[in-house]
Amino acid sequence: MTTSTQSRAEIELSVADCEDERVNLIQRAQWLRAAILGANDGLVSTTSLMLGVGAAKEDQWLMIVSGLAGALAGACSMAAGEFVSVSAQRDIEQTTIDKCNPRSQISNKQPQGATLADSDSAINGYVESSQPKFEQIFSPHQSPFMKVIAQDRQGSRPDNNMEATLPNPYKAAGASGLSFLCGSLIPLLSAMAFSVKKLRVVGIVVVASIALAVFGAMGARFGGSPVRVSVVRVLVGGWFAMAVTYGLLKPFDRDHKGLEAH
Repeated sequence: MTTSTQSRAEIELSVADCEDERVNLIQRAQWLRAAILGANDGLVSTTSLMLGVGAAKEDQWLMIVSGLAGALAGACSMAAGEFVSVSAQRDIEQTTIDKCNPRSQISNKQPQGATLADSDSAINGYVESSQPKFEQIFSPHQSPFMKVIAQDRQGSRPDNNMEATLPNPYKAAGASGLSFLCGSLIPLLSAMAFSVKKLRVVGIVVVASIALAVFGAMGARFGGSPVRVSVVRVLVGGWFAMAVTYGLLKPFDRDHKGLEAH
């Protein structure tokens, strides 16, 4: 009896460790996704904005100020949007968990006068009266193995709680907003390094392309997708946004047209 009980306890502990690792990976993936998305969005948005301003005006300071304003506004917007969307996702998943919880279903259906112990016995597939009290035979306070089994029997093990895998809107919003600012720093620093307009535009595009490739590789690494495909996809999307913004605002280059007129 003791050997079988210890074997079961060892299995329970092993399952508990695997479950803890799974929960940690899920929680880590949630804010990593928001961080990578925010950094990529901050890089592309701020770079495109600065290129659009640079296409219409030659003023270096104006380009930097516009990029800084876009970075701050984008970070706040990204954090707020991520908080709202993740909160809605959490509410939906929480409602689904509550509806699909077998314990709540049994407790709602059990007859009047039934106790929680009866419901617990029904869930675990045995009748309480057919065997002696578990706690009377082995005390959970005397052995960690017995504590694991007792907690599993009572349904109180935290690692079995699906609520631990629910997305955290605060972490997602913080990671998204901060990573957006970090991604926006790349084109801002590039614009500060070049005083000539043409060199400034080319430098921003080159540095942003390198950063996009790095972000694409990181996203593929964490997501388990092919690195080359992810890098190409991110680069093409970023180049498209930059080209469209620069091309649409280039006709508003009044400074260049005024110099040609004189």
